[in-house]
Amino acid sequence: MEKNKFKNVQKTRRKKRVRKKVSGDAQRPRLTVFRSLRHISAQLIDDEAGCTLVAASTLGEKISSGGNSDAATKVGQVLAKKATELGIRQVSFDRSGFRYHGRVKALAEAAREAGLVF
Repeated sequence: MEKNKFKNVQKTRRKKRVRKKVSGDAQRPRLTVFRSLRHISAQLIDDEAGCTLVAASTLGEKISSGGNSDAATKVGQVLAKKATELGIRQVSFDRSGFRYHGRVKALAEAAREAGLVF
């Protein structure tokens, strides 16, 4: 139990440290990632208006398996496609305290390849 509590404290500290430096507006929204054991989701958020501009997830999209890097890659591609349709090209990347590794990295690289600029 203590080990899980320590991990949550570390993740919260990483999240706060990242959020101090990263914010989004209408011209350059914040791309935030949420990763669970089974699914991954990403959103483009305008922090000034307090609204989500674009969202993509393994739950919403018809992606078969949501807990692997292939699914994260598909989510990144779908998110970038929706963003470019709205005319959004530049974003600020917010990893939400997750380490830039594995599924989070796969999502970010797929979004970059599909046309988003970080």
